Amino acid sequence: MNGKRIVIVTGGTLGPWVMDEIRQGDLLVGSDRGALFLLQNGFVPDISLGDFDSVTEAELADIRAGSKAFLECDPIDKDLTDTEMAFNWAMEQQPAEITLLGALGTRFDHSLANIHLLRKGMELGIPCKIIDANNEVILINSPTTIHKGRYTHVSLLPLSMEVTGITLNGFLYPLFQATLVVGQSLGISNVLLEQQGHIELASGYLLVIQSKDT
Repeated sequence: MNGKRIVIVTGGTLGPWVMDEIRQGDLLVGSDRGALFLLQNGFVPDISLGDFDSVTEAELADIRAGSKAFLECDPIDKDLTDTEMAFNWAMEQQPAEITLLGALGTRFDHSLANIHLLRKGMELGIPCKIIDANNEVILINSPTTIHKGRYTHVSLLPLSMEVTGITLNGFLYPLFQATLVVGQSLGISNVLLEQQGHIELASGYLLVIQSKDT
């Protein structure tokens, strides 16, 4: 691990909230239109990559000129989304953490595919999260403490066929040695009673989604 946090800004729903999520010292990756967003808001991408099919030629020239490194691929002859390309590059750097901004949006297929990227990070032991204006999404497979912060609700959804041994401490709706299976809504819309809560589990991959209404 190189000790740095990598922040990937990609082309989903972006807004002023992004600026609050970027810290000094982050290594910034602009994926497709996310690179343009970074430049337009005063940030210099450490690398911009993608097929850039969602920007104009003039915008592409600005991205190429304004990025420390630039990697363009053919929009047709490729097998990965721009976000997965950026994620794979980030994993190769062996960072301390990867945060994805703009990975959720109006294209549900892309949003779901981006959530699945969390499992790739977990398999390499790299903590990853997805953040947007109203949600923070992580994937866990071991006991984890979460903090309330700005969020009002916590939902738990299995990313494997089942997750066993789920025990919750510090939540309004407790669970003890519970099993969640795909297609079940038992874990939706829980609430932390204090500023933090603890999640135990025995096996499986569990999405933890902290959220608030607009």
